[in-house]
Amino acid sequence: MCKVLRHEEFEEGCKATCNGPYDGKWSKTMVGFGPEDDHFVAELTYNYGVGEYRLGNDFLGLTLQSSRAISNARRLGWPLSEVGEGVYLAEAPGGYRFYLLDEEQPQKDPVQKVSLAVSDLQCSTHYWSTLLGMQVLERSSEKKSVLLAFTDSQCKLELCDVGGPVDHGTAFGRIAFSCPREQLPEIEALMKKENQKILTPLVSLDTPGKATVEVVILADPDGHEICFVGDEAFRQLSAMDPNGNALLDKAMEADKSNEWFAKHNKQKASA
Repeated sequence: MCKVLRHEEFEEGCKATCNGPYDGKWSKTMVGFGPEDDHFVAELTYNYGVGEYRLGNDFLGLTLQSSRAISNARRLGWPLSEVGEGVYLAEAPGGYRFYLLDEEQPQKDPVQKVSLAVSDLQCSTHYWSTLLGMQVLERSSEKKSVLLAFTDSQCKLELCDVGGPVDHGTAFGRIAFSCPREQLPEIEALMKKENQKILTPLVSLDTPGKATVEVVILADPDGHEICFVGDEAFRQLSAMDPNGNALLDKAMEADKSNEWFAKHNKQKASA
């Protein structure tokens, strides 16, 4: 079962733009099927003053192996469309796509892959495999895609050539990996040497009451943001919080931003 792993509140924008280029109060909620050490986890970011975001074509979806998820969607009346044999498409609030495989949910992480759009498959494959060190597991000339991973046991990354520019909209998502802290300066130095874009050089980020982590944030040839975080401190920060659900419920109950905007006859900004 997917569950809330931790919830954190911040009074001002992140200096590494973890909440996008937005100032002001924000929160993040980590959700997944198990601990962040060995599961893919989604970070849900909420900017209190933003009412909606414009989606681009950059994030193509998550693929999840779970007949149970399909059954749950049908039971709740959530719209499903069959897009292949035993493959169903569901859209989360905001339009994010989930592809559900009608197979028994595995004991390990059921999240099979994350799919990103690229404009030049050869260039992007070189970046992610040669520079970042991911293994190429599959190539599909029919789908114009490449499947990569750091290890076979991880959630996979699928790069799909969309035959044109990649539009990131205004939601500003990113993908993150943990690695030994000692590798962070090496990653930054390699990207400088190769004249690749570094969005945030090595920096420390504080979380109130929790561990301080160090990160380097890059951008691939299409502007997909990639965060590498020091593993040692991240393991402390990412420990599952048994109070995560309660903290999220409390924050949602305390959030009166919609009422404030309605009272003043205003609408939240559209990013």
